[in-house]
Amino acid sequence: MATDKELNDFLENVERRAFKQAVYAVRKDESALDIVQDAMIKLAEKYGDKPAAELPMLFQRILQTTILDYFRREKVRNTWVSLFSGFSRREGDDDDDFDILASYAAEDGSAAAESSADQLEREQTLRLIEEEVQKLPTRQREAFLMRYWQDMDVAETAEAMGCSEGSVKTHCSRATHALAAALKAKGITL
Repeated sequence: MATDKELNDFLENVERRAFKQAVYAVRKDESALDIVQDAMIKLAEKYGDKPAAELPMLFQRILQTTILDYFRREKVRNTWVSLFSGFSRREGDDDDDFDILASYAAEDGSAAAESSADQLEREQTLRLIEEEVQKLPTRQREAFLMRYWQDMDVAETAEAMGCSEGSVKTHCSRATHALAAALKAKGITL
C-alpha cells in the first residue's frame, strides 16, 4: 500500500508530464489543467490504497480515460449548442442570411483554424504512423508507446516492461529508426 507521502511524491513527479500530455491532446491549457486535476483526484480517491509500484500505470489509464471523457463532453455540448442555436431566432426575423460559421472565429493553433486540406493531411499522416507503429515488434512497440506517447521516463518504462533501462533505450532506438525508415519510404519526413 502506498503511504500518503508516496502518493504525494508520485503526483508531484507526474504532474508536469501529465499536463504536457493533456495539452497535446486537447490543445487548451485550462482544460488540460482540469483534466490532470481530475485524474489526480480519481487516483487518490479510488486507488490511493494500491502499492506505489502500481500508481504509474493506474494514473496513465485514468488520465487517458479522463481525456476521452473530455472529448465526449465536448461533442455532446457542441451537439446541443448547434441544435438549440436554431431556436434563438424568432419568427419574423428578416436575417435569413445569418451564417453561424461566418461569425465564428477559430482560435489560432486550434483544429478549427486548420484548413480542411491540412486536417486531412494530418489525419492521413497520423493514420500512417499508427499503422507503422503496429508493425513494430511487440517489445519495440511497447517501449516506443510508453516512452514517447505516454511520456514515461526510461526507469518507469523499464519497470513496466520488466527489463533493464538499457533494453528500453535499445528498443526505443530500434523502433524510431524503423519508423523513420518506413515513413521516409512513404514520403513522410518528420
